[in-house]
Amino acid sequence: MKNNTGNKENIEKENQSMENQNAEIPSAETQNAENQNTVNQNTENKSAKYENAESRSTENADQQNPDQGKWRFLKAHPFWAAVLLSLVLGAFMSVALQVISGIGDLIGGTGFGGIAAFAEASAAGIIIFGGFMIFPLVLTAAEVFLLVKGRRNQELYQRCRVLDVAGIALGALYSLIYLSIFYEVSFGRDWQEQLVNRQTHTPVYTQAQLTVIMVALTAAAGYLIVNYIPLRVMPPLALVLGLAAMYLGTIESVVWGIQVFRGRDYDFFLLLYPLNCLLLTARTVSHKMWEWKQLLETDESRRQRYLEGTGIFHRCNRFLAKSERWPLAAFLLMWPLLGILIGLLMLFGQKPDAVIRAFTETSDWNLSQRVAPQNIYFDEHYLCTVAAGGHEKIVKPKRLGVRHGHQVIVNRQLCIANAFEQVLEERTPRFHRAVRRFYDTYGFPAAKLIRSKYAADVVYFIMKPLEWIFLAVLYLTDANPENRIAIQYTGKRLEDFK
Repeated sequence: MKNNTGNKENIEKENQSMENQNAEIPSAETQNAENQNTVNQNTENKSAKYENAESRSTENADQQNPDQGKWRFLKAHPFWAAVLLSLVLGAFMSVALQVISGIGDLIGGTGFGGIAAFAEASAAGIIIFGGFMIFPLVLTAAEVFLLVKGRRNQELYQRCRVLDVAGIALGALYSLIYLSIFYEVSFGRDWQEQLVNRQTHTPVYTQAQLTVIMVALTAAAGYLIVNYIPLRVMPPLALVLGLAAMYLGTIESVVWGIQVFRGRDYDFFLLLYPLNCLLLTARTVSHKMWEWKQLLETDESRRQRYLEGTGIFHRCNRFLAKSERWPLAAFLLMWPLLGILIGLLMLFGQKPDAVIRAFTETSDWNLSQRVAPQNIYFDEHYLCTVAAGGHEKIVKPKRLGVRHGHQVIVNRQLCIANAFEQVLEERTPRFHRAVRRFYDTYGFPAAKLIRSKYAADVVYFIMKPLEWIFLAVLYLTDANPENRIAIQYTGKRLEDFK
């Protein structure tokens, strides 16, 4: 009995010792989890050391070079620094032009009025030169600088993203303003419509403008995805898709620049927009390739994850794990992205070739394939002539006439006013010169303010009482008033029929 009891005790001790040994030896799963935690902790430590080293190097550079403090505002607020620089240069240019033209010499002799005029002209010059001429050049210069210096500088790249947004948004706005002022573009009127004077048809076919806008919005969305979503949480396939969207927008901006550039004075401003798009896209691709390499160097487990797994998406991520393949991959992915976009737009009435017809189904521009009817001219300096350009149901145009070698729209009100002036010139030349001098002083500025058909309709009704007065004078002074009215703007006079 004692031997049995002793054997049982020995067996229990041996079992207890084996359990203790098993408890001390971790399982394979536990050991792998501990190893993974160790790798992640080492990665975080490396990233923290990298960030701390970068911040310490920046602080040391600031301490060693006291002049760096002068550039703090530029680093912290690059957009406002560009605005201030543009305004300062614009002020200098405005004052210099006034002094050269001799306005500055008049300040001393004209007192407060001269100073006020000088200040007003300077303020206008600052807005025109600084805001609309120098600022686009400053933004372009900043993009060139960032392409050279910001590709491998994470802090500089992130701080200057605001310049990208400003350059794209303001570039599009400035292009539209430039075309509206210098070419009088009617963006809502296609090549089939007849325009007046110096007006120009739209450079983008109105029925395809939705396609152009959606391509631009897709490119903007791609830029925001690529630049504002952290790379560590984005798979390579999504990033390359964003780059493909940016490619679409860049190509569209280049085509736009080719379409509207005519080689005239200051037309080079129209090329700044596509140039900025090219610089921005090139810098974004280069920086993201560099940032991806830096991320893989500090996170070995990420590289291993992309090498594992099956399926088409895992294969795509495995192929794109090397950032050197991104530019070509984005170019190849751009075409199916464009096809999907066109397919969706077809649901909203857009044609499959709207991307091409947007620029070819136009007139007056470089890529245009249509010939528009010749413009009709009317003298913008004369109120009755301007009024004749109102809506047809109201002003009731009768025919085309000739004035200063150009065709003009003629209605009865205009013929009566011109016939009345002709009678004044024949019967009372001195009074006619006084009336002409008064009208040249006050009528011209008022006529120049009329830029729409609705305003022309209002002028037509305002001139109605004067039209009745003119007609009454004609019937009281002329033996054949209707004959005189009928020959207006034909290039003939009553004497020619005698």
